[in-house]
Amino acid sequence: MLRRLALAGALLAGVLTASVTPGAAVAEQRANQVSAASADAGGEGAYPKPSGQTAQLSTPATACRDAIRQAVATQQYTACVEPAAVSAGALRAARDRIWQWPDWCDDHGVANTWFITRTNGCGVFGYEMKVLDSRGRTVGGIKYMSVGYEFSARDSKRWAYQVVHLEVRRWGEGTAGTKVQGKAKCKKKCKIANGTFPSQAMGANKEPYGQFFLDTTINTARRGQQGSGRGIISWKLTNPQWGSTNPVELSTSDVRCDTALPGRTRQVGCINPGYIPEMVYAKSGEFPELAEHIEYAQNVKNLPGKHGTTRYLERLTNTAKRDANRNKACPTSRPRPTGKSCDEYPFASTWQGAATGSGDYSWRMINARQNSKGGTALNNFYTYNRIIEKDRFLVWIKP
Repeated sequence: MLRRLALAGALLAGVLTASVTPGAAVAEQRANQVSAASADAGGEGAYPKPSGQTAQLSTPATACRDAIRQAVATQQYTACVEPAAVSAGALRAARDRIWQWPDWCDDHGVANTWFITRTNGCGVFGYEMKVLDSRGRTVGGIKYMSVGYEFSARDSKRWAYQVVHLEVRRWGEGTAGTKVQGKAKCKKKCKIANGTFPSQAMGANKEPYGQFFLDTTINTARRGQQGSGRGIISWKLTNPQWGSTNPVELSTSDVRCDTALPGRTRQVGCINPGYIPEMVYAKSGEFPELAEHIEYAQNVKNLPGKHGTTRYLERLTNTAKRDANRNKACPTSRPRPTGKSCDEYPFASTWQGAATGSGDYSWRMINARQNSKGGTALNNFYTYNRIIEKDRFLVWIKP
C-alpha cells in the first residue's frame, strides 16, 4: 500500500522516517483545510480549484512515430508512451481497490490537470504504453493513470511530491514483465532534498510510485524573501523484450515559499499561490453586523472582493498606508455612538482601501466587539493562508 509521508513528522524534520497510511494522511489533509481564521464558517472557501497553469505534463509529440521508425530500422520490438483518455469508470474502479487519495482529487475524472487548495495539489492523468513489433505495428499495450499529489506546510521550507501509477488495462504481446522507474528534479527556486522512485512492477494489483521532498532555495535567513518552484517527476517503462519507452514528465503547479509574512519574523512557509483563498463571514455567525456591512458594500456599492468574482482584494502590509486607509474611511473626528466603532470596506489592510484604492469605499458604525473580533479573524486568515504583500483574496458572505 502506498504510504503518504507525514507532514508533522518527516516533512518538518527533513528525513524520511515518519509515514502514515493513506486514510490517516487524507484525514490529516482534510483537517488542515479547516481554517482557524473565522468562527463563522471556517475562514476560507477551501474547495479545490483548477491551478490555471499549463504545460504540466510532457511527452515527446513524436514519441510513437520515433518508436515505429526505430522498430523498422532495427527489426526489433520497441515501445512508446503517449497521453490517452481514461474513463471515469476506470478511475472509480482504481480508487476502490487502491490507496484513498483525497475525495476532491477525482471529482473531475481523469482531467489531466492539477486541482489545488492553498497547501495541497492533486491531479489524475491518463497514458497508454504501446508495444510495437519489428514492422512497427501495435501488438500490445498498457493503459494506466498517474495520480500526482503535492503537499506543503505553512511553517516549513520543505514540501513533498509523489506520483502513483495505476494500471487500467493491458492487452496483447510484450507487456509481461513491464516495470516503471523514475527520478525527480526542480525548476526555479527549489531543489530535491531526498526521495526515490525505484524500479517497480506494473500490474492490475500493483502500485508503483515515486515520492520526493523538495526544499526552497530562497534565503530563509533573511526576512521578506519569496520564490516559487515546481517539482518534476519523470519516469520510463522498461521491459527486457523491448528496452525502455520514451520518458514522461509530470510537473506540479507552482509552490511558493516565503519569509514575508508580517508578524512572523523569518519564519518560512510554502503554499500554492494559484489558489485564491476566501475569507468567510456569516450573517448568522459571531459577527453579523460586520457581515451585513460587507454584504451591503459589495452588493449595493459594487465594491470589489465578492465571492464568485475576479475583482480581488490585495493585501497591503505597509503600516503607514494602512493607517491612511483607516483615517480616510473612519477619521477620529467622526463621532462613535456608545458600544459602536467605525468599520470600513474594503479593509484598510488592502490596496483597495479608502486612500490607496480607487476612492470608492464604505463605512458604517457597527458593534465594537464584532468589529474588533472580526478584524482578529481577518488577521488569522492572513496568517493561516500565508497571504503576503499583494496576494489576492476574496470575501464570502454567507447567510
